[in-house]
Amino acid sequence: MERMPAFDSTADYLVSNELRNAVNISVALGRPLLIKGEPGTGKTMLAKAIADSLGLSLIIWNIKSTTKAQEGLYVYDTVQRLYDSQFGDQDVSEIKQYIKLGKLGEAFVSDEQLVLLIDEIDKADLEFPNDLLWELDIMNFYIPETKETIQARQRPAVVITSNAEKELPDAFLRRCIFHYIDFPDEEMMARIVRVHFPDLEKALLEEALAAFYWLRSVNGLQKKPSTSELLDWTQALVVGGISYQRICAEIPFLGVLLKKNQDFELVLRRLQSGGLQQKATSIHTRRGY
Repeated sequence: MERMPAFDSTADYLVSNELRNAVNISVALGRPLLIKGEPGTGKTMLAKAIADSLGLSLIIWNIKSTTKAQEGLYVYDTVQRLYDSQFGDQDVSEIKQYIKLGKLGEAFVSDEQLVLLIDEIDKADLEFPNDLLWELDIMNFYIPETKETIQARQRPAVVITSNAEKELPDAFLRRCIFHYIDFPDEEMMARIVRVHFPDLEKALLEEALAAFYWLRSVNGLQKKPSTSELLDWTQALVVGGISYQRICAEIPFLGVLLKKNQDFELVLRRLQSGGLQQKATSIHTRRGY
């Protein structure tokens, strides 16, 4: 059996050694990879990075509160069949033409191995993960309407993300390789920002990170700014021609980082009391400015 290439960081997605190992073990064992972490830590983008790194196609199944596991397998369009029987001229006895495969079904019938992302599984009801146990284990499912079994031609690399809004069933967890993506520290975050902005002025990067982590440290925030918001903010700073000195004083474009009115008011009060200035003074002293 030909060994698949190992997953590693890509041009625009950096991974830790622990995450790299978790991905490669998941692929090698044919087990779903369950990824948890706070919003904005790159869980969803990981699946794209895996596909890019391994040279595979990507199928995304976005989960909503109303999503049922059956939808990922197939859907039988009885309404269209009824309409065709009354107003159409085709043979409606051929039920197969009214069967549409879902995202999991598409992954199973692919001639080539691919990456299947089941995104934000905890949004669905509690039975959703259990309803997928059998299909993810044996990689096939049965369509009673056509008396057909859909067998995976190539076992997909399955990535499942969760924001930990609900606890997942133990039986489901036992079948997964698990990894929690920690929020990046300043050193790792600097590397991430450099990937997207390689020519960013060093002083601007340092002050932006100082302000960003100070914001995340403010007690009482309902939604802390995430990596994606930092990248958006950095781009806004560059486009706006903001100097690093101005970041120390006021945190320009604060609305790019904060998305809730209560957080905005809380941070403005902290800025007025000199919270960021104290942080900046401490950093400058440490760096010898």
